[in-house]
Amino acid sequence: MKRLVFFLVVFLHGLIHALGFWNAFHYGNLLHLSKEISKPLGLVWLLAAFLFILAAIYFLVRKNNWERVAILAIVFSQVVVFYSWKEAKYATIINFLILIIIIPVVAGKRFDNTVKREALELLSGPRQDDFVITTEMLEKLPAIVQRWLVRSGVAGKLNINFVRLKQVGKMRLKQDSKWMPFRATQYFSIEEPQFVWKVQVEMLPFITMDGRDRFKDGKGEMLIKLFALFNIASAGRTPRMNAATMVRYLAEITWFPTAALSNYLSWSLMDATTVKVTMTYSDISVTGIMQFTEEGDLMSFEADRFMGNGRTGSMRKWLVEAKEYKTFNGVRIAHKNAVSWKLASGDFNWADIEVTDLEYNKPVLYSN
Repeated sequence: MKRLVFFLVVFLHGLIHALGFWNAFHYGNLLHLSKEISKPLGLVWLLAAFLFILAAIYFLVRKNNWERVAILAIVFSQVVVFYSWKEAKYATIINFLILIIIIPVVAGKRFDNTVKREALELLSGPRQDDFVITTEMLEKLPAIVQRWLVRSGVAGKLNINFVRLKQVGKMRLKQDSKWMPFRATQYFSIEEPQFVWKVQVEMLPFITMDGRDRFKDGKGEMLIKLFALFNIASAGRTPRMNAATMVRYLAEITWFPTAALSNYLSWSLMDATTVKVTMTYSDISVTGIMQFTEEGDLMSFEADRFMGNGRTGSMRKWLVEAKEYKTFNGVRIAHKNAVSWKLASGDFNWADIEVTDLEYNKPVLYSN
């Protein structure tokens, strides 16, 4: 709906500019201007009209660089508005409102380009030679983990080096705050454990928050911006952040189960359906508890994780619960998950996540 509203505002703004051309060529004084418009200036009115209408159409069909066309239209618009300021000055308000929408779009593209460079670096990193996963390779793992991998369908498949996926979901900042929808894209490498996650959260209509989490060389980074412009939060490369980000990577290997065979993971059986998994990489170790059904479906992942950043952060139990399964590329994963902090006041379910697209060993960026 809001896309349609913005389209109509820009499109109608363009049509109004066309009336300036109409006045200049004496087809009628539809704008009721006290100052006559010359024919050369009338052509500028027409050019502004054309650019606004073109920008509106480009925006509606999601064509790249529509904002550049709109900025050019605003420039020409302000030229003719200043010439007929007395009657046309209110057009400046519309131009300003359009510009307010455009600025975060431009900032968002710059933010996206930065994340894309990081993702390309990840996808061009080291990889193992391709080999087929056999049941014999799984024998060193606890029996329930073997059952999980077989049930996931990885036996007979190639090992996974790279992962790309898309997510939708909702998150909230406090237990009593409103849910905010989000869309995200994430890239993983397995030989050297890394990920880059880009998310856009709709806080309110027309108000968005862009974020990026990154795990590289055992270091974790987090950046959150309002409208992709103003820093809300930034943290990284501290022992707490590094460990917290590594815990996240460890939890998310369930989306690419062949990573269970990685030499930076060690497994120990706690009971018939529960295992402890420890990830050791770049002189950091973190541990999580995985619980399975008797059939081998993952039920949950739980770990101690730092909640918050800096001096205010504290260690809390962090829980990921599998809610629904789906098969992607022949591999069955928990594609719907609920993420919670276990607090003294009760469980705080702060995120519900759904994987909507997932591809293995395709080390290229998504086109959109």
